[in-house]
Amino acid sequence: MKEFDRSRIGTRFSSVQARVDAREISAFARAIGDLNPIYFDESAAIAKGYRSIPAPPTFAFCLKMKQQTESPDRLLWRVLGTDGAGMTLLHAEQSFAYESSICAGDALTFEEHIADVYEKKGGALVFVVLETRVSNQAGERVACFRHTEAARRDL
Repeated sequence: MKEFDRSRIGTRFSSVQARVDAREISAFARAIGDLNPIYFDESAAIAKGYRSIPAPPTFAFCLKMKQQTESPDRLLWRVLGTDGAGMTLLHAEQSFAYESSICAGDALTFEEHIADVYEKKGGALVFVVLETRVSNQAGERVACFRHTEAARRDL
């Protein structure tokens, strides 16, 4: 793999906007097997202290992925300066930090940047750390996602 360009650290990508939909929340909760009434019934959610139907923890990340116009692997190959031929992209790590609830009706903005790029095994593995800050319609930060992708040469 050719040497990566560390000056790409800090590169910001186009922001992505999405509206949180109650039906999509319910479908997501059903798909992950979480049948908690707060994901299906607004009165149950309000009784538990939410302002509307809340999104399950990983829902917002999936919503961001759904809105992206460029596939995540193509984006990372571009960052690494390669077309990906002879390489495999692996999902290495992911974390979520929430500062407040995300609920149906919210309009979210996702702003992603490259937080770090580093290599291991003499350059055989290159890791790209992406950080996404999520804010709501009031401009308040509601979450931060970090995920690490690893590119390796095919054996």
